[in-house]
Amino acid sequence: MKKTFLPFGTLFFLITLLSPLEAVAQEEEIQWLSFEQLEDSLAIKPKKVFIDFYADWCAYCKKMDKAAFKDKKAISLLNSEYYAVKMNAETTETIAFGGDIYTNKEVGKKRNPTHQIPLLLASRENRPFSLPAIIVFNERFEIIARYFEYLSPKKLNGILSSQ
Repeated sequence: MKKTFLPFGTLFFLITLLSPLEAVAQEEEIQWLSFEQLEDSLAIKPKKVFIDFYADWCAYCKKMDKAAFKDKKAISLLNSEYYAVKMNAETTETIAFGGDIYTNKEVGKKRNPTHQIPLLLASRENRPFSLPAIIVFNERFEIIARYFEYLSPKKLNGILSSQ
C-alpha cells in the first residue's frame, strides 16, 4: 500500500481554510461557564454576568434552550459582552464561590430541592422560588435585573442590548 503525503503548502492552506470554521462553530452556541470558572474569569477581567437557573422538569426553561439560547444575536451578545452561567437549580454539587461554600440543603427534605445559590440570588419576598430565573449583573457583580419568566429571543436580545 502506498502512503500519500500532502505537500506543506497544501497542508498549510487546509489548516488556514478550516480555522475560521472552528471559530464560527464556537460562535453558534453560548459558552456557558460554571460558578468556579466565573470566579476565575471575573478575577482576570470584570465583565457583565448573565445567570440562567433551570431545572430538568421546567418546560419554559427547555423552550428557552430551544429558542432564545439558539438565537444568533443572543449567542453573539452573551459570548462577547457577558460571562454566561447556566446552573441546574436542583444540583446537589457543592460549589465554592467568593470564598464561601454553597450546597443544596433541601435534598431529602423537599420534592424539588433548590440549591443555596439560586435561593440567594433568585428569591423574591413573599413569593415562592420559581423557574426560569435569570439574573443579570453589572461588571461589579451587582444585580441589575431579574426575570422570572420565559424570555423569547426578541425579549432576550432587548435585555442583553440594554444592560
